[in-house]
Amino acid sequence: MTGNRWLRDGVIVGLIAYATVAVFYSAFDMLANRGMLFTVNLLGQALFRGLRDPSVLQFPMTVDTQAVFWYNAVHFVLSLAIGLFVLALVETAERRPARAGLMAGAIATGFAVTVAVIGHLTEPMRALLPWWSIVVANGAATACAAAYLLARRPGLWRRMFG
Repeated sequence: MTGNRWLRDGVIVGLIAYATVAVFYSAFDMLANRGMLFTVNLLGQALFRGLRDPSVLQFPMTVDTQAVFWYNAVHFVLSLAIGLFVLALVETAERRPARAGLMAGAIATGFAVTVAVIGHLTEPMRALLPWWSIVVANGAATACAAAYLLARRPGLWRRMFG
């Protein structure tokens, strides 16, 4: 596989994951009748404004567009980095089939570590950002990105887990 194709697939996997999480939390917030940007506003304010007491968000609050923008930028960059890392693992598994199980384990471990780190960092916001939403958002992102990769690389599932 050429370097450009590897890079393109890694970027697309990152974009898919980013978009999936963003759509999930937009829907989550709309269904909770909190407004489409509630969660990203909460996270942006925690990350860039030092918000430590999310109970203030129980009251009407305007969206901090700067915090939302910068939080999305961080989320976007991290998603791209994770997408490229996952593609590096997939490439290694395809080039060295004996290591495919190890690479699949590394991807699964990466998922668990990502959920655990996000969960730990958002602990003060647990009432507004429940554990199940972190697991579902990241699980959906993983499933959507995997669907893309499995369509692009026929037989990948068998090579990774077979």
